[in-house]
Amino acid sequence: MEENNMSTKYDPTAVEAGKYQEWLDKDLFKPNEKGTEPYSVVIPPPNVTGKLHLGHAWDTTLQDIIIRQKRMQGYDTLWLPGMDHAGIATQAKVEEKLAEQNISRHDLGREKFLEKVWDWKEEYAGNIRDQWAKVGISVDYSRERFTLDEGLNKAVNKVFVDLYNKGLIYRGEYIINWDPKAQTALSDIEVEHKEVNGAFYHISYPIVDSEESVEIATTRPETMLGDTAVAVHPDDERYQHLIGKKVLLPILNRELDVIADDYVDMEFGTGVVKITPAHDPNDFEIGQRHDLKQINVMNNDGSMNTLAGKYEGMDRFEARKALVSDLKEEGYLIKIEDMQHSVGHSERTGVIVEPRLSTQWFVKMDHLSDKALANQLTDDKVNFVPERFEKTFNSWMENVHDWVISRQLWWGHRIPAWYHNDTGEVYVGESAPSDPEKWTQDNDVLDTWFSSALWPFSTMGWPDEESSDFKKYFPTSTLVTGYDIIFFWVSRMIFQSLEFTGKAPFKHVLMHGLIRDEQGRKMSKSLGNGIDPMEVIDKYGADALRWFLSNGSAPGQDVRFSYEKMDASWNFINKIWNASRYVIMNLGDFSVEEIDLTMEKSIADKWILARLNETVRQVTDLFEKFEFGEAGRQLYKFIWDDYCDWYIEMSKEVLTQGTEEQKQSAKSVLVHVLDQTLRLLHPIMPFVTEEIWSHIPHSGESIVTAEYPVTRTEFEDQDAIENMDMLIELIRAVRTIRSEADRPLSKTIDLLIRTKGDKEEAFLKENESFIRRFCNPDQLVIELAVDVPEEVKVAVVTGAEVFIPLAGLVDFKEEIKRLEKEQSKWQSEITRVEKKLANEKFVQNAPESIVEEERSKGREYQEKFDSVTRQLAKMIEIEEDNR
Repeated sequence: MEENNMSTKYDPTAVEAGKYQEWLDKDLFKPNEKGTEPYSVVIPPPNVTGKLHLGHAWDTTLQDIIIRQKRMQGYDTLWLPGMDHAGIATQAKVEEKLAEQNISRHDLGREKFLEKVWDWKEEYAGNIRDQWAKVGISVDYSRERFTLDEGLNKAVNKVFVDLYNKGLIYRGEYIINWDPKAQTALSDIEVEHKEVNGAFYHISYPIVDSEESVEIATTRPETMLGDTAVAVHPDDERYQHLIGKKVLLPILNRELDVIADDYVDMEFGTGVVKITPAHDPNDFEIGQRHDLKQINVMNNDGSMNTLAGKYEGMDRFEARKALVSDLKEEGYLIKIEDMQHSVGHSERTGVIVEPRLSTQWFVKMDHLSDKALANQLTDDKVNFVPERFEKTFNSWMENVHDWVISRQLWWGHRIPAWYHNDTGEVYVGESAPSDPEKWTQDNDVLDTWFSSALWPFSTMGWPDEESSDFKKYFPTSTLVTGYDIIFFWVSRMIFQSLEFTGKAPFKHVLMHGLIRDEQGRKMSKSLGNGIDPMEVIDKYGADALRWFLSNGSAPGQDVRFSYEKMDASWNFINKIWNASRYVIMNLGDFSVEEIDLTMEKSIADKWILARLNETVRQVTDLFEKFEFGEAGRQLYKFIWDDYCDWYIEMSKEVLTQGTEEQKQSAKSVLVHVLDQTLRLLHPIMPFVTEEIWSHIPHSGESIVTAEYPVTRTEFEDQDAIENMDMLIELIRAVRTIRSEADRPLSKTIDLLIRTKGDKEEAFLKENESFIRRFCNPDQLVIELAVDVPEEVKVAVVTGAEVFIPLAGLVDFKEEIKRLEKEQSKWQSEITRVEKKLANEKFVQNAPESIVEEERSKGREYQEKFDSVTRQLAKMIEIEEDNR
């Protein structure tokens, strides 16, 4: 126990200073080899692209709550930290930085450019660690990993090669999502679909050797330059005579076949569609069926290439304008129809994605998705919290497409494939060919999510299955992450883990929502409504932010950030601080050896220990269900209401007037309950609980490794809870009557209590001192039968009736004046409404809802007038009787 020099006011800056480093210096975050059983969590690795945001703070806080509690419960806990190289995002940031110096990555070359990116990684990884420390997360830094670590690269190469050898990775030319800004392929889930204002361009395609033409509608006219056919439905009678004929492609004057395909919807548009196999996924499939040419008319940067004719070199959208103008001038443009439609945008760069034919590497998903779905029917299934997200997972796995995994970047895991310089033969292996001078490695890197998918086991030492961490801590216990990356990350970890370890990567997945602003909007740069968690911590402290984040919502729900809520969080901690100071000041030199919970106890002692038991049980159960918000509410009620507002106030009676034995008992209970409460709070508020704990009698090095509270059978006492509830209800009833009568506690009242039975009478008489302290009665009567005067205020509570005579409580003349004033006010309101409703113009012209609202007000005012009138008549009668 430290010197009792707690400051008079809670200062989070002073409280939190130095504590994190002390915990690290003592190795308190490392696994406990003596733990009962392993409990492991791997951190969702943040991207090394910038600052952590509130979502990261929420995510890591929830993980820290889980791991700190499990550590205190005696588990062998491992929380493994790490970061993600974030291929596209990080490369884009570094390229932007170089562009400020008029340097491109191509100026530097691959190796020099990668040196620059590694420098960036080191700088931002340091920033992230500083932010982790500020939030207080208890990770084991000795095991920190990075997705481009040598060990993780080994795991990535093994997975790629094994999947390739199983026929589950292949290379082919397919339509993929192309990001023209980053100049790389994207997977389907890296594309965000947004509603934009666009148009349907209706274009006439002439039939060769005929006066006829067909009408085509498209939203992307620039792609018509790559058309290789037009298609109709084989059963469409309108166009039977055209099948097998040719149409002329406007502007380029290239002849196209008219083909028949079941894909065409006869009911949509004109029933004729243009086929552009190199620029549309459906057209690609049709092209495969009909052996059509694939004409790619765009460069990697989204500009038009030589196959686009006169539009070569133009940006795709400039080419659209020029082409539409030419179509109009030459008489091919029928009309332009404005419309709103969903358009894919790059999740990384924000530009419109271009569906485009490209040679890429893919993961074949059928086998992997089937295995993941089957596993959800076994005992090894992943438990999603909330459960509804399992349906989200299953739905995606049932409808998943093959995964394009190659990216046209330099930053990332380079694809372990080589091409023979002479023969073009492909070699795939975990290491380079034995004669590397004859081979050229694939320039592309793997999708960031390919390496992240291996995170739960690659970080544990896999593919070395004899690794001690892998054997002890895998599968991991719980994954905490946002519901927005079920597809990106959670799903992929599950199917890769099942394929390569034969086990699901984690037992539970706790899904949290998104942080939104006070208006419920998603935080974004464009709205300017983002909140820096480090600035919040500077103002309120990490504990206040953590308390808000843990109590903000239920699992799977979004949370709205507000400074009003942060004020409430700070106030709660300040309440704990002040209560703790009171306890510490009254302990004096009371030592841990003097704590004795076997001595005779007051009803307040028995009650608070029983309530502590209930709170320990509730909070522990709620933590197991990841219901941290509800656990926080139980803690708040126990601390603020039961401990601070009632027990501490009741203890003052004993500490000032009790015997030495009673004082020792009260001190023992005060400090025991405070100690246990701090331990319950510690996972959520690590800093302030450590600070207060250091000032109270305790045994142990740090609250970080102190034992987590458990229920104690000797403290179970339902009678104490019921009796105390009755006493508290009684005191609150008296306070309410005092408030209504404007009679402060400093002035005495007469108090008559008629008990329900002998048991209640005995209990209330035994605890008369509490009633006198909290109710300040002049005359106090507690009996089964009580003579009650006619003029009284009455309250019915559990086990008793409370009567407070009005004589002496109310100044009848003043009360009559007050009621007359109140009566006059409501009469004025009634008159105003009646005049308004008597106005025919108002009744006829105002909306019916407004008229009805006025009528409702009139009824309400009349009820209040009648009630006041009855009270006034009663007061006048009493006043006359008292004359």
